[in-house]
Amino acid sequence: MTNPFQPGDEQTYQLTVTAADFAVLDGRLIHPVLSTFALGQALEWTSRQFVEQMLEVGEQGIGTLLTVEHRGPAFEGETVEFRAIFEQLNGPELLCRVEARVGGRLVATGRTGQRIVSSAKLQARFRALRG
Repeated sequence: MTNPFQPGDEQTYQLTVTAADFAVLDGRLIHPVLSTFALGQALEWTSRQFVEQMLEVGEQGIGTLLTVEHRGPAFEGETVEFRAIFEQLNGPELLCRVEARVGGRLVATGRTGQRIVSSAKLQARFRALRG
């Protein structure tokens, strides 16, 4: 693992909300807005951009933490701006604060955690757990 980042560094991502991002359960539309599920996925992807630049050959990143406080809606056609702020690196685990906004409107806040691990050790652990 290499770490070219400092606390406070940022990564960003944009998503234009479509019907595929709506809150749908069991095939039933719950709300025609960005779902918490889709929001969490985009927040995690935003912080994952740090990890992608930190990986060395033979390493993978794996999620360890995702908290999402959904504070407001994002409607179809709106562009959501996601931001991940590098908080700290505890050994191989990266912690980030994350937020999502539509213009000045806060949509969500939260935190993410991702650990950088040996690909071989991770696959061995998966095999052991599967039995």
